[in-house]
Amino acid sequence: MFNHFKADRLEYEGNQGLHLFKWDVQNWTGTDENKLWLKSEGDYSADQNIFGRADLQVLYSRNIDTFWDFQIGARRAIEPERTFDAVIGFQGLAPYFIEVDSAMFINEKGNVLGRLTLGYEMLLTQRLIFQPRVEINVAAQDIQNRGVKAGVTEFEAGFRLRYEIEREFAPYVGMDYVEEESLREHQHSLRGVVGVRVWY
Repeated sequence: MFNHFKADRLEYEGNQGLHLFKWDVQNWTGTDENKLWLKSEGDYSADQNIFGRADLQVLYSRNIDTFWDFQIGARRAIEPERTFDAVIGFQGLAPYFIEVDSAMFINEKGNVLGRLTLGYEMLLTQRLIFQPRVEINVAAQDIQNRGVKAGVTEFEAGFRLRYEIEREFAPYVGMDYVEEESLREHQHSLRGVVGVRVWY
C-alpha cells in the first residue's frame, strides 16, 4: 500500500479586474493496480468573497494498461450548485509524455458534462521546468440551475514556469487565457499566475 499527495496548483490568478485563488489537489492510496483517489478543484473570488467553482471527487481507480487508469466514482459539486454527479474517466500518460486527465459527469437528471486536462513538462534545466497546460469543460445540453450552456463551457490554456527548490516544493509563475460561456454571458480574459506546487 502506498499514498501520494500532490497540490498541482495552489495559486493566485488575476488581472486588473479579476482576483482569484485557485487550487487543484489530488491524493491517492492503494497499490499499483487498485487505488482510491480524492480530487478537488476550484476557485475563490477575493473581490466578491464567493467560490466560483468547487468540487470534490471520490474515485475507484483500476490500472488497465501501462500508464493508464480507468476511474469511476462520484463528484460532490459544492459550487455553484450543491449536487452529486456520477463520474467515469481515464487518467494516464499519452504518447510524447502528455499527461491526460479526463472525466464525464452525469447528474441525477441525466445531464452530461465533461472535463479534459492536458499537460506537458519540458525540462529547461534539472530544476527549471516549463509546463504548458490546457483544460476544456463541455456540456451536452443547457443546464439552467448551473448557468451552463451546451457546448464548450470553459476553455483555459496557459503555461507555468516553475523552479524546484526541492523536488517536492516548487514555486512558479505563468499566464492563462480563459474563455467562459454561460447562459448569461460570454467572458474571456488574460491572467497572470503565481503559485506553488507541492507533493509528498
